[in-house]
Amino acid sequence: MIALIDYGAGNLTSVRKGFTAVGASVFTPATPSELTRASAIVVPGVGHFGATAAISPDWRQAIHRAIDAGVPLLGICLGLQWLFDGSDEAPGVRGLGLIPGTCARIDAALPLKVPHVGWNALAVRRRSPVLDGVEDGVTMYFTHTFAAPTTDACIATATHGETFCAAVSTGRVHGVQFHPEKSGAAGLRVLRNFVSTAAHAV
Repeated sequence: MIALIDYGAGNLTSVRKGFTAVGASVFTPATPSELTRASAIVVPGVGHFGATAAISPDWRQAIHRAIDAGVPLLGICLGLQWLFDGSDEAPGVRGLGLIPGTCARIDAALPLKVPHVGWNALAVRRRSPVLDGVEDGVTMYFTHTFAAPTTDACIATATHGETFCAAVSTGRVHGVQFHPEKSGAAGLRVLRNFVSTAAHAV
């Protein structure tokens, strides 16, 4: 059972539909203690990094405990950015701190526009369980203004004026800047891969 974290900034309906399409069961925990029955955790999100401040310390602690126990986590869009130390978008708001680095605004000169909205190609840097079977150069759907840096955890990049991190993976912690639930067959492959990591979690 995959726990879908609701902190008021997620496109929960479409993410839930995406997981349902790949045969996964999803629930939205009402309290941090409910994470103990999760086989995996998903942190979705759209919009301003400041919205992640709604994830209170008890939720953060519960998420950390679950990860320490071997439960896989997937951050989607804003959820990926939250895996880092923080973001220039909301300097006073801490990220989860699982990946070192700070997210920054995309620097895209005209005629490119920011926010970056639409389909863009992935450049796969290295393979990981969530990108298994995902071809280099496949297009995914993005909508964001800020992006994560290309640290060692970065497994795929995309370019919109500048190159930014489009997917991360470190241990059982994964994240994608694009929206897999809106990215057709390739996006559903990413969700299916993540579900598989949950099935093999120890």
